[in-house]
Amino acid sequence: MGEGSLPELGCWVAFNRIPGVGPVKMQRLHEHFGALARAWTAGRADLAAAGLDARALDAILSARPRLSPQREVDLLDRRGVRAITLADEAYPARLREIYAAPAVLYLRGELLPADELAVAVVGTRRATMYGREAAETLVGGLVAGRVTVVSGLARGIDTAAHRAALAAGGRTIAVLGSGVDVIYPAENKRLAEDICRQGAVISEYPLGTKPDAANFPPRNRVISGLSLGVLVVEAGQTSGALITADFALEQNREVLAVPGPIFARSSQGTNRLIQQGAKLVLSAQDILDELNLGSAPQQLEMRELLGEGGANPTEAALLAVLTREPQHIDEVCRQCALPVAEVSSTLAMLELKGAVRQLGGMHYVRAR
Repeated sequence: MGEGSLPELGCWVAFNRIPGVGPVKMQRLHEHFGALARAWTAGRADLAAAGLDARALDAILSARPRLSPQREVDLLDRRGVRAITLADEAYPARLREIYAAPAVLYLRGELLPADELAVAVVGTRRATMYGREAAETLVGGLVAGRVTVVSGLARGIDTAAHRAALAAGGRTIAVLGSGVDVIYPAENKRLAEDICRQGAVISEYPLGTKPDAANFPPRNRVISGLSLGVLVVEAGQTSGALITADFALEQNREVLAVPGPIFARSSQGTNRLIQQGAKLVLSAQDILDELNLGSAPQQLEMRELLGEGGANPTEAALLAVLTREPQHIDEVCRQCALPVAEVSSTLAMLELKGAVRQLGGMHYVRAR
């Protein structure tokens, strides 16, 4: 079959099924060939020229005869699943920023622009009554501030967070360590269906993928990657929620934690995070303030009216220069080589969008 008759989406999904061909290699193929349909029909020498090692080459050449890009598209259609690739404009902008961003996101439900203002809420599977109540209360406050809640559909704190978001009429996103057609744990199938109506169930794993233990640590990087910050509600010393917190730090996301009794095993991880510098959270307002989400409803309205923060070249140039360290407007002008009047007006617009903050004395920082 020639490349002209191959569905591009189907080629992304087919490559995503090949063990040893992860997101970094798929992105390399796309950059080299311009389209994965061309990579799908390429010979060994051409694939090697894209920078693939011998192991990946062997995996691709042995897998191609048993995989059909068209069948992959047909399967998605039959299961009612949408697939978004790194080449799609609809791919979540914040997730695209992380290292080894998923090459393909499988999706049930809907992702909206408003989901860019998201906070991950994670914690132990063995949640106590205190942990569940804390999660429900804090999530209710986040939803009231029009913040999307991201979690992993696991038992315990994750389940409490999703349910609280739905009960408050908010949006929530569940990130799975299995295919989106293989809900784990099984008792959360009904919850997953409810989430699809008020958010999305997503995964980077192909349809049919079982919930193997090795899938969950990589899944956690997606939870943090979609979010402005990660709130750990309750976690023991070896909780998987701490892996999500580690990914958040690597991705330059904020880490927040709910304190607990010093004698409770379920709070040893969260208390340690606070000791190491995580933001101590006593209320939803603490989260909104730390992540500059106090005016989230207004920010969403301004985004709709004005477009996203990096939509025009001047905004993009300023956001590339600004960091979390305060910079005077004169320094920003110097680095961008732009007149002060243009920089000043653009900074004002970015403030309205919630992308930057003025600290006083014409000093600015990136809000996130």
